[in-house]
Order: sequence, then structure tokens, then C-alpha cells
Amino acid sequence: MIRIEVRNNNIDKAIKLLKKKVNEEGTIKECRDRQSYEKPSKKRRRLKAQAIRRIERNLEKLYEGKEKNY
Repeated sequence: MIRIEVRNNNIDKAIKLLKKKVNEEGTIKECRDRQSYEKPSKKRRRLKAQAIRRIERNLEKLYEGKEKNY
């Protein structure tokens, strides 16, 4: 159970901490995933596509700013 303490009546900071903890715990993502059934084959395809996008994004960051020497 997530517990957030509100200090000095600063509700905005408490809400920010709550959102951060819920996101780290993965509660929202799990709720979205359980809303509808996803076939295992489609799940594998989706995860593979996410991995490819993540790798391409990391490669772009790695080579960003470097000139080609050929």
C-alpha cells in the first residue's frame, strides 16, 4: 500500500509524489494491460517492436553529433 504524508498543507507536492510512486510501481500500466485480453502472439510482436524502437533511439543518441568519416 502506498502511503503519502502531506506536509505543510502542500497538496501539489504530495500529488506529485503519489504519481511518481504509482508510476514506479507500475499500477497504471498493469490496469491498462488488464482492460482487454491480448493474444500471446500479439504481445510478443508488440514487445519486439518496442525493443526495436528503444534500440534505434539509443543508437541515435549514441551517434548524435558525430560526423561520418567515409
